[in-house]
Amino acid sequence: MNLFHQNPTSDGKALTAKEKLAWLQLTRTENVGPVNFFKLIEAYGTATKALEAVPEIAKRGGRKKPLKIPPLSLVEREYEALRKKGGYIITACEPDYPLALSALEDAPPVISVRGQAALLNKPCIGMVGARNASLNGRKFAEKLARDLGGTGQIIVSGLARGIDTAAHVGALSTGTIAVVAGGVDVVYPPENQALYDEICEKGLVVAESPLGQKPFAQSFPRRNRIVSGLSTGVVVVEATLKSGSLITARLAGEQGRDVYAVPGHPLDPRAAGPNSLIRDGAVLIRQADDVLEHLNNFTGGQALQDTSFSHFEPQPVDIEPHENNPQLFETARQTLLDGLSFTPSDLDGLIRQSGLNVPVVQTILLELELAGTVQRLPGNRIILLEE
Repeated sequence: MNLFHQNPTSDGKALTAKEKLAWLQLTRTENVGPVNFFKLIEAYGTATKALEAVPEIAKRGGRKKPLKIPPLSLVEREYEALRKKGGYIITACEPDYPLALSALEDAPPVISVRGQAALLNKPCIGMVGARNASLNGRKFAEKLARDLGGTGQIIVSGLARGIDTAAHVGALSTGTIAVVAGGVDVVYPPENQALYDEICEKGLVVAESPLGQKPFAQSFPRRNRIVSGLSTGVVVVEATLKSGSLITARLAGEQGRDVYAVPGHPLDPRAAGPNSLIRDGAVLIRQADDVLEHLNNFTGGQALQDTSFSHFEPQPVDIEPHENNPQLFETARQTLLDGLSFTPSDLDGLIRQSGLNVPVVQTILLELELAGTVQRLPGNRIILLEE
């Protein structure tokens, strides 16, 4: 049985079947987040070699239990099941992988897709907002998505209730991408099943999570970073101050994307988020022309063209300096641990405080993350985990 086929939009050299499975296996390995994934590829050249090395790296970081690496048979079953559903995976080193998303430091190494993958590298605008959106808010979002779609913009959203749903509906005929928090085959909320089916046919569904995985609390922020990462800018239509939509807007700003907001009445809690964003410098949006005018002024209306991971050609580097001076590394590891706490610490500040050089810090953090001692958060922040 041949698990692999040429992706519909590929025009470059694909990974071998063995290495593509190894990418999927490594990205599904316990404690291997996106940042660590690419550090491992850089260090060892291939995912196959990295998989051989991670148990020892985790052990050096103080891990007592064996690291959970999914068996190859499980990864093969996931890939084959996805293929039977009409989908496939795209790795960050392949031409199909979206250029805009590749600019992120924590870009997903592997994404699962169903639908028209060619949409990934077209100009995209994200649209997010309240799940309990008002009727006027939903109508506005649908019209804005339709009008932006008519100018060639692909609308990206998260398939949630309310504004997300309206945005997808408005852009169905022109192109829309739904980024889901669970597996690419899991529809959430369930009432969007018919919309999901239409998007699979006319647009594209994208997921980072394994096939069949149901969404959980932490998967929504991860989903949100992909929505903003695929987009040149993100429009917020109705959102409370503590909503996930404002998290997406914050991520967009950190990623260097434009943030647009639709103003609302000050007495409506759903207007508090967009109004706050406008006060803090977001672009006020009344209609599609406002978005297009800003795009043309600042980006020429083009999608981001960053090739950070596209056509990825890793160069092996030495990640094991312990043999030269193991005692020095033990001291350095303890210095880093002493500087960490259960509240997030800025990585740059941690490096300055420790007095250690960047390669040593990155190597130790990789070990500690694989060991499950620390966790890397968005924005290059590190947090100590409770045992």
